[in-house]
Amino acid sequence: MHLVNILFFVLIVSFSHQVLSQWLPFNTSVIPVKKDASTSLHTVTMWYNYLIDLDAPFTWKDCVVRHSEIPCGLEEGCRFPLSCRHDFCKEAHSYDPNPVCPSLNITAKYGCNICAVTPLNPVSNTCKLSQLTTDLIKLDVTNGRNPYTGAYPPIGVELVLSCAPSSLLRSTPKNVHGVAAFSWSTLAFPRQLYFTNKFALCLPSSSSAPGVTFIGDGPFYFTPSPNLDIRTVLSYTPMIRRSSKSLGYYIKINRISIKGIPIHLPSLKSESVKLSTIIPYTTLRSDIYKALVTGFSKATKTIPRVNVVKPFSLCLKSSAIGSVDKGFRVPNIELETESGKVWKISGDNSMKRTGNGTACLAFIDGGSGVKDAIVIGTFQMENNFLFLDLENQKLGFSSSLLARGTPCSSFNFTKIPV
Repeated sequence: MHLVNILFFVLIVSFSHQVLSQWLPFNTSVIPVKKDASTSLHTVTMWYNYLIDLDAPFTWKDCVVRHSEIPCGLEEGCRFPLSCRHDFCKEAHSYDPNPVCPSLNITAKYGCNICAVTPLNPVSNTCKLSQLTTDLIKLDVTNGRNPYTGAYPPIGVELVLSCAPSSLLRSTPKNVHGVAAFSWSTLAFPRQLYFTNKFALCLPSSSSAPGVTFIGDGPFYFTPSPNLDIRTVLSYTPMIRRSSKSLGYYIKINRISIKGIPIHLPSLKSESVKLSTIIPYTTLRSDIYKALVTGFSKATKTIPRVNVVKPFSLCLKSSAIGSVDKGFRVPNIELETESGKVWKISGDNSMKRTGNGTACLAFIDGGSGVKDAIVIGTFQMENNFLFLDLENQKLGFSSSLLARGTPCSSFNFTKIPV
């Protein structure tokens, strides 16, 4: 009967994908992105809240697999345990296991009726033994301006993911039920959908209004600029994939400049820059960090200093560099990418208000022995539109949308009927 369940699931998914791709007039899905005020982490909402992770090999959630003997369809709570012989199981096992995770060698105890996997909590860096299964998610399609609702079936899409015990959720934001994989993995959430291998992230800077992620080609519109398709203002640079089984997203940069003056880093071109939705502030290897702070300090030498607030090492008098409404007036930090295009980090993404009239340069010294020389964190991504084109292996970036009066929280989530 378990085989019947699997076959029924495959037929449902195949039919779902055909229906959505042929009947719906749109090829893009839209999902709200929320920022947690206490942790600064970002989540997507698909019936449940999932933490966004650009490195996870598969999505997981707090659930229990029910080994039902009765075939079930697209309904919440109906999960098909996958066997160790399933292609999805082989794919999940093809990625290097995290050293903190327990062994998957449990076939002697459980046989091959299950696919043992080890979902990882990227915040606490803890892992639990569980199994690969399927579950239902609900998605809205969009014309780029609004989500659409209507009579187009099906309402949900079945997704391959892992269940995990609720104890694995420790250190994640309140009301989070799991982790959504947005990596290169073929089991990652965007790559399992019926659209192209492309998705966009626009992270909000506040917990008061949601940002947005799009799965698909677009177009992408925000209410302050109703006739501006954000795709038209993006610059592109190649994305680096270190191997066929690497999961994270990397780009190359040629130089870092402040006020048009490059900071002195002879080996920078040989380094890769990683994107992360788990760390809040961009983390730099010590030599790069010191050069950045020195260069920024020189460029802002006329601005009064105040006592530093850990974990930062350079803090300025906030009233001397701008207001809450107009943003910070400090020199841009410019990352010249491999393609020659420049990702500008403006004051809103470089300076963090820490209270008591203080604003600090929001970059972190990661030490001299870090695995990745530069990891761009969420604070530097907020209100920047990032379009990850996995099909053509390139990253589209906008720099701050605030310069256009278009924060990531300005997408219109009002649903309209088809």
